[in-house]
Amino acid sequence: MKRLAVYCGSATPSDPVYIETARAVGRTLAERGIGVVYGGGRLGLMGAVADSALAAGGEVIGIIPQALVDAEVAHRGLTELHVVDTMHQRKQAFTDLSDGFVNLPGGTGTMDELWEALSWAQIGYHAKPVGLLNTVGYYDHLIAFYARMGEVGFLRPQHQGILLVDGELDGLLAKMAAFEPIETITRMKASDL
Repeated sequence: MKRLAVYCGSATPSDPVYIETARAVGRTLAERGIGVVYGGGRLGLMGAVADSALAAGGEVIGIIPQALVDAEVAHRGLTELHVVDTMHQRKQAFTDLSDGFVNLPGGTGTMDELWEALSWAQIGYHAKPVGLLNTVGYYDHLIAFYARMGEVGFLRPQHQGILLVDGELDGLLAKMAAFEPIETITRMKASDL
């Protein structure tokens, strides 16, 4: 994996574990020679990932919509900053420029990015690993919900392994490196759907 899209919040929660985790992710990816593709912001976890990766000598590519540039939240010290018109263009650029997706804690924007990466993998728009870093159990309920989708039958058995989860970055990166592409919906027969 040469580059990973890192999805995370632009907020700074009061518990310092979230910022510390974001800094560790940026630094670790840079130290491993893995470039960061992220939302292009300077605030919250996003800014912490970018700043720590840059400080460790890493490549950091930001993808940000013009509306957020206008709101003055863009990070101006990146390796590259791509300004796009829409959120859809932003997510397409994440997919095009990365070899996989790492999701840190975040809010609705992070959830949107996570679910789209999962959905696109399931359909067959990409065959890249989608990882969820479950920092201090932040995603426990989401992981349970994901399992529930499979139990009920809304997530096919062959797609239940798309989401890779670990509480530690080293474990998550190992799972992502070992990821085997799944049988996508576009390769299935209608009778199997």
